[in-house]
Amino acid sequence: MPKFAANLTMLFNEVPFLDRFAAAAAAGFSGVEYLFPYEWPADELAARLADNGLVQVLHNLPPGDWAAGERGIACHPGRIAEFRAGVARGIEYATRLGCPRLNCLAGILPQGVSREAAEAVFIENLAYAAAELGRAGLRLLVEPINTYDIPGFFLSRSDQAIRIMDAVGAGNLYLQYDIYHAQRMEGELAATIARLLPRIDHMQLADNPGRHEPGSGEIHFPFLFGEIDRLGYDGWIGCEYRPAGDTVAGLGWLPGR
Repeated sequence: MPKFAANLTMLFNEVPFLDRFAAAAAAGFSGVEYLFPYEWPADELAARLADNGLVQVLHNLPPGDWAAGERGIACHPGRIAEFRAGVARGIEYATRLGCPRLNCLAGILPQGVSREAAEAVFIENLAYAAAELGRAGLRLLVEPINTYDIPGFFLSRSDQAIRIMDAVGAGNLYLQYDIYHAQRMEGELAATIARLLPRIDHMQLADNPGRHEPGSGEIHFPFLFGEIDRLGYDGWIGCEYRPAGDTVAGLGWLPGR
């Protein structure tokens, strides 16, 4: 059965962020992920991981001005220096937290920038980030995100991601396959996972519609988990969903509970 990591940005919002590590461990999780660590000292986060016997599975590179609506800057011409500074910061945190992978958010296509120009910048930035992460022994991920939730997001489909990854040609660049985003954009979940499994290093889940826990919507997760098992995927699946109610009360979908 797949290994499930609690996404602390989305789950356990009943308590302050730093208390979510203990809440996740108490609920039976052994791995955690969250969007960004940069608001807290790395030593504090590392202590929370150690105190609760947790491993850090994933976090993202800095996304630009998140509060202002930016969702990554990797496809933004004119912000390459800022992106590279973010790569260094991401590596610093990942190294301290023992996190083996970092996700790079492509960002929303800037106004007045062609898709061709944005793709060229994205490829350049990914090549740089992959090389830097490779020197640190880390993996770089890219994640297609649906354009219903984030209109204009540049990277939105699996095959687009694979084409860009091939253009970069880095051995440590992988796909982050988010089941929720993929269901909204393209469907064919089991077949796509089977086809792209060698390129996938991390998965995430939520049901659709609503982005709530498995069992709340249209995705047949028992079948999908069985297929993922059958394919031999041994990585993590991040639980990146909004609980419909209390987090712990909504964990009945987890296999074995």
